[in-house]
Amino acid sequence: MAATSIMKIPCKMAELSLDISLNCGQSFRWKKSLTGEWIGVLGGYLWLMTQDETCINYRVVQPSVKIEPASSPSAVKTELKECIDYEHILKDYFQLDIDLESLYRQWSLADPNFNQVAKNFAGVRMLRQDPVENLFAFICSSNNNIQRITGMVEKLCENYGNQLLTHEDVAYYSFPALESLAADKVESRLRTLGFGYRAKFIQQSAAKIVENGGRDWLMNLRKVSYPEAKTALMTLPGIGAKVADCICLMSLDHSVAIPVDTHVFQIAKASYVPHLSQTKSVTDKVYKEISAHFQSLFGPYAGWAHSVLFSADLRHLKAEPSPAKKRSREKSQDVSSKEKPKKDEIRRKSKK
Repeated sequence: MAATSIMKIPCKMAELSLDISLNCGQSFRWKKSLTGEWIGVLGGYLWLMTQDETCINYRVVQPSVKIEPASSPSAVKTELKECIDYEHILKDYFQLDIDLESLYRQWSLADPNFNQVAKNFAGVRMLRQDPVENLFAFICSSNNNIQRITGMVEKLCENYGNQLLTHEDVAYYSFPALESLAADKVESRLRTLGFGYRAKFIQQSAAKIVENGGRDWLMNLRKVSYPEAKTALMTLPGIGAKVADCICLMSLDHSVAIPVDTHVFQIAKASYVPHLSQTKSVTDKVYKEISAHFQSLFGPYAGWAHSVLFSADLRHLKAEPSPAKKRSREKSQDVSSKEKPKKDEIRRKSKK
């Protein structure tokens, strides 16, 4: 299917880095193509995105929607072209109403370590994801790495979602409905697909959410307090404090949540809570102490600040040059290329 023409949203790289925000373990459905486009399914559409210094550039591939005209039951089905506000979808997903540069300045003044890290990790923005997709992706994250989590999420979509479209010979799927994941045979099927013990948690959590009121119950956790939302999530099978905090932060609008995993534990010991340097594991007490420290230091958007530090600690992002470094390198190369003719000219003059 054909994509729309290129559309643009004004946005500086300091406000959003696609290369970090889509690749730091928040969402697992985005991939970067060989041409440099980020490709992923969002809101039932396929998105293809790049960015430059001033804009997010995006195209959308929309599935065909077939309808039977009410006035003519025997008529041939026709394509319904919906009027979609794509810009609103992207702005909501990236939470572009939040002034990230201002937050970075506040955090940098509050914390010299953050100030140093931020120089190479600008534009790390929290995504506002669909809570259903986010929840089950993070059940898959237990004792797992980004590559394997991505594979599991893809298997969920391929086996229990609906095929939306095929683009450049690749099929893309919607994320499964709760009811599909709650079915009795889901656990055994997922075990054969390599989900291990997570298979039980996926099926049981889906069934529990359906019993609680389904998607509406989950969406309502955006409206309650952060402690209430976290407590409710932890009643679901397979969801402990860290996974609950990930869901609160990444899809339920609780920006103060601090997911404490191995990376954050080591960061806290090294730079923030030194008396934990000899502590070997994250007990409930240690988890709460680290969370409270970051919340006190960084304020209402502490979870966003923590994600900058977290991203800077990821091996694959350390190896990838930051936008700031790329720009510095490009400027250096540009200066070098301008200087070279001058040196050649000097050589020619000296020969004369």
